[in-house]
Amino acid sequence: MTQPPRTQADLLALADQVFIKNYRQAPIVLARGAGSEVWDVAGRRYLDMTAGIAVCGLGHAHPAFTARVTEQLGRLVHVSNLFFNDQGILAAEQLVRRSFADRVFFCNSGAEANEGALKLARRYQAVVAGAPERTTIVSTHGSFHGRSFATVSITGQPKYREGFGPLVGPVEFVTYGDLDSAAAVLERRTACCIIVEPIQAEGGLIVPPAGYLAGLRALCDATGTLLIFDEVQTGVGRTGTWFGHQHEGVTPDVMTLAKGLGGGVPIGAVCATERAAAGLAAVAGGAVPHASTFGGNPLACGAANAVLDIIEADGLLARVTELGEHLGARLEALVTKHPGVARQARGRGLLRGLQVGGEVAKLNAAMRDRGVLLSLAGADVLRFAPPYVVTRAQLDEAVDALDAVLAGVA
Repeated sequence: MTQPPRTQADLLALADQVFIKNYRQAPIVLARGAGSEVWDVAGRRYLDMTAGIAVCGLGHAHPAFTARVTEQLGRLVHVSNLFFNDQGILAAEQLVRRSFADRVFFCNSGAEANEGALKLARRYQAVVAGAPERTTIVSTHGSFHGRSFATVSITGQPKYREGFGPLVGPVEFVTYGDLDSAAAVLERRTACCIIVEPIQAEGGLIVPPAGYLAGLRALCDATGTLLIFDEVQTGVGRTGTWFGHQHEGVTPDVMTLAKGLGGGVPIGAVCATERAAAGLAAVAGGAVPHASTFGGNPLACGAANAVLDIIEADGLLARVTELGEHLGARLEALVTKHPGVARQARGRGLLRGLQVGGEVAKLNAAMRDRGVLLSLAGADVLRFAPPYVVTRAQLDEAVDALDAVLAGVA
């Protein structure tokens, strides 16, 4: 039976009754979208500069993506990993072909991908390298790797860990961008892995200094430590290359993906070299070392295949680079124009941010009032992560709105 239409006020009241109150959602209810625009149930249009937190690279209701996912819905949705499915095999091949990786494990989210990578690293040291004493996980201050027990344990922002102890360990945190800090830990040869974001996204859109990722690669090679790049937010074209680490010409042992891979359909992936992948390989007669009931299902992998195909066919990597440079230049101009409140433009590709003084949450709310949806990164950064199909005019509309908001508080 079809429910009668409900007003936005009615739906917000209902949400207040039925949800666990862990989130702090904006007081709007989104109902539909097209490209880089979304509309709430009251019919108001918003310019979407967050794309589901760097998820919807193809935007909303992309015709080719919608057709592919709809077709897959009519073919096969789920069969479990007791059997192969065609879309999963093809999606893994696509990732292998576009990356350093030799093998792929699919799951459902970024947190799950990072969990899988950590399990791989621990078991690699214990079973493959014969060094079971190497159990320490090394992460960086300011990092964000997920909300599960293991991934919140290695997230370098104490606020996310409060109230959840005891946590998974041992974990050591080092300073992001500082090779000496990493060397001091890795050279003890007690670490199974170090996990690093090519750009610290939730930590404030921090781009590391040139040579940092390469230096970590050298340290890991010298000490037998696995190098994991968390590309949950930077991967699948977000920075203008398929994967964020490709800007530096450095390859990890393991890479994790999620967000942009499924275009809004939940999927995560652990991508690894042949050597590292042995850490999750089954041993005859033993238990399956890692698994996911829904991971790699035909629907999610069909969505991933569509995303990868469309990005390539439509030349979206070059578009991300071009439009990202335009957006970056416009944000730099705001720093010059509003030096009292706009402090620094950051980022790469279409993962950009403006560090601001003042109350960043109020600035974000003011942007929403002007019909532009942004998100926050770190304590003081307004984040732009629009769809790859965004137009230059839409970027200018968003920055013009931010210009007006900053002028009001300067």
